[in-house]
Amino acid sequence: MTIRIAWGITGCGDHLKESFDLMKEVTKEHNLDVRVFLSQAGEMVVKWYKLYGDLKTSFPKTFSEKSPNVPFLVGDLQLGKYEFIMIMPSTSNTVVKIATGISDTLLSNAAAQAMKAGVPVYIFPADQKEGQIVTDLPGGKKLTLTMRDVDIEAVEKLRKMKGITVLEHPDQIRDIIIKHIKKN
Repeated sequence: MTIRIAWGITGCGDHLKESFDLMKEVTKEHNLDVRVFLSQAGEMVVKWYKLYGDLKTSFPKTFSEKSPNVPFLVGDLQLGKYEFIMIMPSTSNTVVKIATGISDTLLSNAAAQAMKAGVPVYIFPADQKEGQIVTDLPGGKKLTLTMRDVDIEAVEKLRKMKGITVLEHPDQIRDIIIKHIKKN
């Protein structure tokens, strides 16, 4: 049985290439059916990092946000057409929205409705630890970012929410996929 996964990509560039490469690997390793859902900012950032063509080739079922309900990901989540939804990587904006119950974008709405329908939500927020991180910009330049308390607090709130698992690193998705394969 092939496992179908909804993969949401937000406008976060940190760990984007790593997440993309990882998803290509695990999709081939486990013959997954991965549907990609790009937020409006996600589409912009994927193009900025020059990954859009490769994304569409590697994951032909890639959809871009038109509104919180278009494409109608929520309906398919509620009907059980996906084993789980993962949002990886996630901006602090998406994290704060989900943590406070705001569902006004495709991915924040999908997470809210998935939780209501008992569909597991896995999320990798880039901003989750105090201090600074160094991230790669398009073209290989480095950028140092300082985490804000408000973003870290939102991640901690997510960790306490029923139905959500916060990933500390994108590579954790490997074990989650194996867990879901064994379950089926």
